[in-house]
Amino acid sequence: MVSPSRRVQGQLYLALALFLAGCADFHPRGEVYLPDMPRELQKVSLPEYIVEPPDILLIDAVRIIPLPPYRIEPLDILLIQVAGTLPDEPIAGLYRVEPDGTIPLGVHYGSVRVAGQTLEEARLTIEKHLRNILKDPKVTVTLAESRALQQIRGEHLVRPDGTIGLGTYGSVYVAGMTLAEAKNAIQRHLAQFLQDPEVSVDVLAYNSKVYYVIFDGGGYGQQIIPLPITGNETVLDALAKVNGLPFQASKHHIWIARPAPPEAGGEQILPVNWDAITRRGSTATNYQILPGDRIYVQADHWITFDNTLAKILTPFERIFGFTLLGNATIRAVSNGNNNGTGTGF
Repeated sequence: MVSPSRRVQGQLYLALALFLAGCADFHPRGEVYLPDMPRELQKVSLPEYIVEPPDILLIDAVRIIPLPPYRIEPLDILLIQVAGTLPDEPIAGLYRVEPDGTIPLGVHYGSVRVAGQTLEEARLTIEKHLRNILKDPKVTVTLAESRALQQIRGEHLVRPDGTIGLGTYGSVYVAGMTLAEAKNAIQRHLAQFLQDPEVSVDVLAYNSKVYYVIFDGGGYGQQIIPLPITGNETVLDALAKVNGLPFQASKHHIWIARPAPPEAGGEQILPVNWDAITRRGSTATNYQILPGDRIYVQADHWITFDNTLAKILTPFERIFGFTLLGNATIRAVSNGNNNGTGTGF
């Protein structure tokens, strides 16, 4: 005679087995050839890159000329040359304007305040200062590097609002633009402060374009790994970057879920034949990865089945275990009391 508990347990096993068997065919098995899809040996170039947060742009200042009349500011670099200096302490070279607006000319010459002056006014100020030390000095002053160059040149993070910061020159909106469009937008903005500015713009970090490798945990959640896109990865490359398939993965249930707008027909599922790619060198399903792709690796059904059963049965086993432990304790106490009866105490 089968006990009710074992009958219920058997029915539970059967129900779960039928459920998992019904889910087992969600992903088509075998090699499916989709001729129009880019793949290994038949790759395509990705569309022109669109700048989005949180990309990092690398900007170089090709031509940065301040609008006249230029007034010297702290952190500017001036090229100063003076004729008739002391033999052992010439004044010839690049001099940075200090944050307090002065230029140190040397131990014997001291410092001169030039911030807020034009180049000609700075030349006259330096010349006047040196006449207290030298006899008839001749001074030339030119702008070697404006601090504007220091603020424009370098790495610029695209902020969440789609702008990049250019220091005292404000912000420029570049999200949704190609590199050529971003370059033109930056140059138009700088033209308010500079004379015919010219910059070069490139992408230093492609942070906004990623694809995802998703590992099914076999009943215990999912692991999602975002990876930056380079435009050259295939399925094999992508899984190699995450050290291959984990122990619970099913080699027969891997696919790419490619995002598509609703008007394009909804979801795009590209089956992957892992054995064919790795063991036979087949390129038919070793698809090229595109931005936004989800490579889904389903867990082995037996592992999922075992984990699901464990999650369902473990609470009952604990309850039954506590019940049996309680019954055993009560019996032990009762037996102890019975054995102690009539001992003479």
